[in-house]
Amino acid sequence: MSRRPTSSLAACVWIPLFPLRCEEARHEGLAPSPTALLAPDTTRKLWQVSSPARHAGVKPGMTVSQAIGLCPTLRLIEPDPVHYDDRFATLLAALNEVSPVVEAPELGLAYVGTDGLEGIHGAPAMIIEAIRQTVRPSDRPTVRLGWGTGKFVAWVAATRAKPGESVSVISGEEGEFLAAQPIAVLPLDSDTHRRFRQLGIRTLGALAALPEEGITAQFGAMGRRLWQLAAGRVTEPVEGHIAPEPIVAALSFFTPVGERELLGHSLDQLIARALKHPRRIGWRVHAVRLRAGLEGGGSWLTTHLLKDPTADGDRIAAPLKTRLEQSPPTGAVERLVLEFTAFAPGTTELQLFARDAQAAARAGQQRALQSAAREIRMRVKRAVLYHIIEVQPWSRLPERRYALIDYEP
Repeated sequence: MSRRPTSSLAACVWIPLFPLRCEEARHEGLAPSPTALLAPDTTRKLWQVSSPARHAGVKPGMTVSQAIGLCPTLRLIEPDPVHYDDRFATLLAALNEVSPVVEAPELGLAYVGTDGLEGIHGAPAMIIEAIRQTVRPSDRPTVRLGWGTGKFVAWVAATRAKPGESVSVISGEEGEFLAAQPIAVLPLDSDTHRRFRQLGIRTLGALAALPEEGITAQFGAMGRRLWQLAAGRVTEPVEGHIAPEPIVAALSFFTPVGERELLGHSLDQLIARALKHPRRIGWRVHAVRLRAGLEGGGSWLTTHLLKDPTADGDRIAAPLKTRLEQSPPTGAVERLVLEFTAFAPGTTELQLFARDAQAAARAGQQRALQSAAREIRMRVKRAVLYHIIEVQPWSRLPERRYALIDYEP
């Protein structure tokens, strides 16, 4: 397995409240009004809140009734996580055009490795401008950019930047820059943050001025790491990765479905189909994503990294079914899509099976079917090939008994 590409010089691209910004981009006139995005797992609480709503006293985590009581004109929006994920994936693809080393720890936040880009774009300011141009025009007024040595310095620089602007930290000046920053820029939990303030530690400089051994004695290994970050002793490089092409299986229902039992049965069908894909042979599934398109708009999304990569359908389905039970889609499902997004090498037996003659013959047939399917799609400009599968055999209604599943050879 090839080594991940890394870069010590980093640019941080941060779009705060990214899901809310996505909604503002597709709903004209939404930005000036008090707006709140409902939580993806429950429609009774708020997830993200706009600045006008905050000025009215509305905060994330509030119940809808509390928020409406504080701000009767508050506009509530159903979350569409699939849309946000697609928008962020588009941004990452654009950033990859600038640098092959891109790391995305969370939605709306990405690090771009800039080692070696001076020969292409010039000074750091020119590199930052090239990165800014990859951001959608609708997001440029809100994006914050930071540049420096290592991810932490770049992140702190981005938090100091004004919306639509950038802050660069010249090499050798990291210590002076970090010393003046509040401790809130560190990855702190609420208890550690409270203890630091009780000790009178309010800036990174105040933390770095204390003995490393003393902080370690009080806060353990986590305290040592925080002290090293504050003192500029740690340079975390940007780690890029080559994302494999996902294996996708999709299912469209004749009529929208809300029953969890039927959704679970449909999920089993999708997993079984995806496991039979020729590109999966010889590999175990490491990461899986399930998304649903809901009736009347909106979506539902869940992603899981399997602790132990597996090729067993029941083990793949278990965390997805748990999520379906605990935080089901907020509406009836029109389309269900399963994706295997990361893989791990299989056992010796799986690798041998992948190399046998029958597998090679099946792969050849699969390539011929894929070529024919691509030609049909090019001619008609849309997907028209489907399987009809039985998902609710006990129903007397044909629309409930069967569903369409995309034919993807």
